[in-house]
Amino acid sequence: MSKRIFEPIKSQTARVVEQVTPKRILIANAKGGCGKTTLATNAASYFAKYGNKVAMIDHDPQGSSVQWITARSNGLPAIYSVAAFRKDGSLTTRSFQLKVPLNTNYIIIDTPAGVTGNVLSDHLRHCDVILIPVVPSVIDIRAATNFIKEVLLSPGFRIKPKPIAVIANRVKRNTLGYNKLEVFLNSLNIPFITSIRDTQQYVRASEFGMGVFDFSQPQEKDLEEWKPLIKWLNVQLNNEKNT
Repeated sequence: MSKRIFEPIKSQTARVVEQVTPKRILIANAKGGCGKTTLATNAASYFAKYGNKVAMIDHDPQGSSVQWITARSNGLPAIYSVAAFRKDGSLTTRSFQLKVPLNTNYIIIDTPAGVTGNVLSDHLRHCDVILIPVVPSVIDIRAATNFIKEVLLSPGFRIKPKPIAVIANRVKRNTLGYNKLEVFLNSLNIPFITSIRDTQQYVRASEFGMGVFDFSQPQEKDLEEWKPLIKWLNVQLNNEKNT
């Protein structure tokens, strides 16, 4: 495996702490249960592992991403947490409540189920790339179709289009549901980047505030499945060549 794929350009903030413009990764799908938080937490653990300053903004009232960071060991690379779903009763502005440290390189935005309309448009306006996870079921495929249409027609996207990628999540290969999902995703005019398998590795990692990249000996299959997505993100966010 190419080591380069899993080592993005490290932040120069390791030497000088200065204000940088963080890259914002929006993870969204109006359908619940598609694995947005799993995708968000593992993406965050990947970027943090390689020396980047990472923040997660959790808009989901369930607070799963916040709970994941709370469970995270001090021995693991730190990830800053913003509980955006909590309403601050003070007189501070919303932008102040969502503030992240000045040296943050990557912001992972975990959205709730049912995100739509003006709220979705606002998220789209303030992100750099969009990741849409979809699980292999007829109901989820239909929901994803409607959601992708809404994204493409949203004012926040049409004013300034952003790169979009679709990820098949919680996949059991060689099943009828997965085959239908694969056909659907390949029919889109949106990159279908990778399929992430349904495995207890993600459940075990989540319990301890970890991602699969945090394991001392990660499963080779998991790394191979993440490799196309990491490559795509580095191309879109860091202007790396797609080789």
